[in-house]
Amino acid sequence: MSVTTRSVAIVTLGCTRNDVDSEELAGRLSAEGWTLVDDAAEADVAVVNTCGFIEQAKKDSIDAILEANDLREHGRTQKVVAVGCLAERYGKELADELPEADAVLGFDSYTDMSAHLRAVLDGHAPEAHTPGDRRKLLPISPVERDAAEVALPGHNTASDLPRTRLADAPWAPLKIASGCDRRCAFCAIPTFRGAFVSRRPNDVVAEGRWLASQGVRELFLVSENSTSYGKDLGDLDLLEQLLPELVAIEGIERVRVSYLQPAEIRPGLLRAMAATPGVVPWYDISFQHASGPLLRRMRRFGDTDSFLELIRGVRERQPEAGIRSNVILGFPGETEEDVAELERFLIQARLDVVGVFGYSDEDGTEGELLDDKVDPDVIAERVDRLTRLVEELTAQRAEERIGETVTVLVEEVDEESGEVVGRAAHQGPDVDGVTLLTGDVEGFEVGALVVAEVVGTEGTDLVAEVRA
Repeated sequence: MSVTTRSVAIVTLGCTRNDVDSEELAGRLSAEGWTLVDDAAEADVAVVNTCGFIEQAKKDSIDAILEANDLREHGRTQKVVAVGCLAERYGKELADELPEADAVLGFDSYTDMSAHLRAVLDGHAPEAHTPGDRRKLLPISPVERDAAEVALPGHNTASDLPRTRLADAPWAPLKIASGCDRRCAFCAIPTFRGAFVSRRPNDVVAEGRWLASQGVRELFLVSENSTSYGKDLGDLDLLEQLLPELVAIEGIERVRVSYLQPAEIRPGLLRAMAATPGVVPWYDISFQHASGPLLRRMRRFGDTDSFLELIRGVRERQPEAGIRSNVILGFPGETEEDVAELERFLIQARLDVVGVFGYSDEDGTEGELLDDKVDPDVIAERVDRLTRLVEELTAQRAEERIGETVTVLVEEVDEESGEVVGRAAHQGPDVDGVTLLTGDVEGFEVGALVVAEVVGTEGTDLVAEVRA
């Protein structure tokens, strides 16, 4: 008996790790006979891959579910299904409060997603799962985790690569690990993503080769904490060994490492990143603040002086390196002295990009239970003040690059205007600014690597003239 072909659109919110999970879901569904479409209005089922990180991300995810639900009135859409971090984190609670979602499915549902979606279309949606602390699903000892049977989205094996690309950019995220063993007082991610688990190197390399076969030129290594890679496999130097294998893949010109935890950064890793041709001079370091006492309250380590020393070490090896980070304002107990210390750090650090966020309580975190809450109006004022400072500092940092020679990966070519836009090696995807190429740009295609000289800036964006 023939099976009616159904169509599905996957709407992705949140980080690049979610992008990987969506492409794995797309691959699984395509293999099961589903037709993948870009527009949710043209799909029988809209699958919304949600983000559950911070309050704004949750709101954006709920808005996306509501928007997909509205398509029932004037589109093909029959059903809306919520997956991803928000669905995993809240499960039945989300289902009860958001009847617009026909089903709320957690990570354990991903391998059987086709069957679940067909059941939803037939009016037999599975029950929303009951959330739990996913850290408890794995052994406490990292070295015992490899044998555990736990759903890990994006951890397909070398013999099972169901991923289907949902974008045509010349770069792609490549997941090297999931979860986190740290206990930062403001972060709930480990409770719904679980304890830290590395992917096997051969699986990472196999997926890197597959991405290269799809036209990818830059591999963007993603995880919750890349500096922990290999600890559960018994080798903390595994990332240093993996990098040369990835850059050796035919067709791959760049490898970019994301999310370095400052408390775990090892000199050997920094040396390997600087010494391995093809690994770009880009350091995504999660400082979060610079006041030592406040960082301890956050259950983190470091302070202004130790962070500045780390940055000096990076720039001694690679003066052209791009360094980015995020900071949180308004964590419980934060004083004006703490903010002044953060300002001192930012002024001296000369970071290329800084994300500034206001603190909000997250369910199930230690921060939620702390006293000395900072008034929301004070948080908003501090965020505004630091944002303006960061905009000035990062614009100055960009101006320091005038006269620098950069190699730009072309990402957009506007055939009508002739405008060509890409990213220099020190610019990360999506959030770190871009480089506008000028001069003789005729004939350039997406995916080309172009050498140019920086001649101007627009905020953190660069303007670079192509060399003759």
